[in-house]
Amino acid sequence: MDRFDINRYFTDDIENENHPSIFETAENYSVLIIKLPVIKTHMIKTISYAFLIKDGIHIYSREKKNFEPLGGFDKLHSFIDTKIDNILNKLSLLDNEIVSMENDLYDGKINKTFANRWLIFKKELILIERLMEHLLVAFGQFIKHYKDKTDSFAFRDLNEHIERAYRYSVNATRKLDYLYSFYTAKISNKMNNIIFFLTVLSGVFFPLTLITGFFGMNTGGLPLEHDPSGTLKVGILFFLFEVPFILLLWQLIKKH
Repeated sequence: MDRFDINRYFTDDIENENHPSIFETAENYSVLIIKLPVIKTHMIKTISYAFLIKDGIHIYSREKKNFEPLGGFDKLHSFIDTKIDNILNKLSLLDNEIVSMENDLYDGKINKTFANRWLIFKKELILIERLMEHLLVAFGQFIKHYKDKTDSFAFRDLNEHIERAYRYSVNATRKLDYLYSFYTAKISNKMNNIIFFLTVLSGVFFPLTLITGFFGMNTGGLPLEHDPSGTLKVGILFFLFEVPFILLLWQLIKKH
């Protein structure tokens, strides 16, 4: 790296593998750093690529801790374009997953894995959204600075792909938020139905529990204690107490 006579301020940024996307210029060279999501099988990681624009394009090798020739601006375009295409493919897969979750919710299928899948997708989309937002700013500055030296059509098209990735991630995040609101509403409704059922069940057994508790006391002088037909009379009393509660609960059920 020393042979390029790079300012120490820039080398610190270049060597930082987690540095966000930026574009910086010096007297006779410029530095472009792009931080992108790296799509793995089951997860997304991030990596920063550093480019030195001086007598061609050079890419920083973290293994060799030095810059290596990449080629002209067309090579830089191809390098970034391939990465952005991978991101767009990942966003397309995420969108399909979100649509599947959405259809399940509309069909009343509340999957037990919904919350976990939602959290994973939300985390991935927010990461892509943030990285694409920073990249849009840095890449826009790069295009403006080298507008006379690059294929303007190709780089504007690439910039549109970056913008599309950002837009897709924003829209997918909003859709996820809507789905979560719908999911929590369905869960709350399900819980309300369960609580209502338990309330009705408690109401049915309340008069029975009251009468049973009263006649079950181990005290003297209870009514019907020595009456041969006491059980029948208590049964009739059960019925007379239960009917008003059942009628009241029936009215509540119809309103519900």
